[in-house]
Amino acid sequence: MKRPFVSKEQLEEIAEQYPTPFHLYDERGIRANARRLLKAFSWNEGYKEFFAVKATPNPAIMRILKEEGCGMDCSSYTELMLSEACGITGEDIMFSSNVTPAKDFRYARELGAVINLDDYTHIDFLNETAGIPEIISCRYNPGGTFAVSNFVMDEPGDAKYGMTYDQMKDGFIKLGKLGAKRFGIHAFLASNTKANEYYPELARILFEVAVSLKNDTGADIRFINLSGGIGVPYEPDEKAPDVHTIGHGVKKAYEKILVPAGMGQAAVYTELGRYMLAPYGVLVTRAIHEKHIYKEYIGVDACAANLMRPAMYGAYHHITVMGKEQAPHDHKYDITGGLCENNDKFAIDRMLPKIDKGDLLVIHDTGAHGFSMGYNYNGKLRSAEVLLKEDGSTELIRRAEEPKDYFATFDFTGLFK
Repeated sequence: MKRPFVSKEQLEEIAEQYPTPFHLYDERGIRANARRLLKAFSWNEGYKEFFAVKATPNPAIMRILKEEGCGMDCSSYTELMLSEACGITGEDIMFSSNVTPAKDFRYARELGAVINLDDYTHIDFLNETAGIPEIISCRYNPGGTFAVSNFVMDEPGDAKYGMTYDQMKDGFIKLGKLGAKRFGIHAFLASNTKANEYYPELARILFEVAVSLKNDTGADIRFINLSGGIGVPYEPDEKAPDVHTIGHGVKKAYEKILVPAGMGQAAVYTELGRYMLAPYGVLVTRAIHEKHIYKEYIGVDACAANLMRPAMYGAYHHITVMGKEQAPHDHKYDITGGLCENNDKFAIDRMLPKIDKGDLLVIHDTGAHGFSMGYNYNGKLRSAEVLLKEDGSTELIRRAEEPKDYFATFDFTGLFK
């Protein structure tokens, strides 16, 4: 059974200060998890985690991870701005984007970020708009089906990302002629994998590609970026991936493939978002209505604008009714928000304890791709973000939106002064 990282008493006190709904993050858990990851890959001298900013784009979170030795994985102009505002620049930024505007490439070059090119045609585009840096990476797509232990995990051939091997080879040669001196390889083949075999298998593929590219092009390959994809157990009976087992598996592939090829100095990079943050954030909401028709409904003050995943993917997020953790789960509910859309449901036919109006509900594992996917449909306003600090105090790290924020882009009209 999943347990919140706060007690009912703590949460009631926090909710008195910050009205629900709000996202709450656990600083202690975030730091401990970052240290586990770094330890698991400490065998690689150049290892670095580049946190996927899109997962939780909040400066307070980014600074915590910076203090733990992480860089940032950015994919847009504004994510680059966030990183710069946090004092994160240069090769501590990995810029992995696609269909990239010229201004984004120029800004990445100004910051000295490591650019990861998604497409062969982007070589000329980058050269014309911002110039080719001395260190650069290219994203690989092997095509076909990606499987681990005969289990199909994803279909890279249907993905819009990355280059074929021949494009990678021709790209490295062309980039070298345009001034690049050091190279990296990147790939993302599956999302939210709980299998410990995923990263080692991805590493094996990329390490073999790196050796082939070195032999075919003579490129000085300095890093292999395994990107993201390590998942979290959203459902209570799922087993969490073991990052130490994963790190050991990548090490075995490294020693088997790269070391004999004379590439034992290559750094291993990761770009994790969900794994780094999802379990260490929750959406806190309060039951405000109940409805009894063909089904039993509990209406809460949060909605899909605060957490889109259940509405968008049918994703499961565990729910704890605070103070009723030990009560029998003998009521079947749909937990709904107030959007004018029938998919605005955090749970469907979920067995839970009896919920009364006023009860606090904790929706688990929203620390990544929770707030960040929020939107303003129906004029709903985005919630606050709150950090539960290591000493037990709280800090407001993003205020809740107000109507003036919603109307801010009409400021030129004079209608909403």
